[in-house]
Amino acid sequence: MSGNPDEDRLEELRQERLEELQDQAGGEEAQQAAKEQQERAQAQQDALLKQHLTDDARQRLNAVEMSKPEFAQKVKQQVTALAQSGRIQGQIDEEKMKQILREMKPEEKSFDIRRR
Repeated sequence: MSGNPDEDRLEELRQERLEELQDQAGGEEAQQAAKEQQERAQAQQDALLKQHLTDDARQRLNAVEMSKPEFAQKVKQQVTALAQSGRIQGQIDEEKMKQILREMKPEEKSFDIRRR
C-alpha cells in the first residue's frame, strides 16, 4: 500500500472483486458436481428399470410419464426402491405395472353436486 487513499481504496475493491469471483467459481463447481451426481443416479435408476420391467410395462410407464410426469417419477422411485431391496422376483409385467399404478394413484377428489 502506497499510502495514497485512492490507491488503497482501489486495491481494496480489487481484492473484494477477486474474492467474489472465487466464491462464484466455487458455487459453479458445486452445482456441476450436484448435476453429475443427479445424472449418475438417473442412469442407475434407468438401468434398474430396464432390468426389472418388461417392454410392455416400460411402455405403459412411459405413457403415464407423458401425461403425468411427477406421478411417473414417483412410480419409478418406488420400483427402483423395490428392486434395490430385493423385493422383486423376476420382472414386472404389464399387469403388475397396472396394479402398481392403481395402488399409487392419488385419491381422486369427488364432488357431489346436488340440485334442489
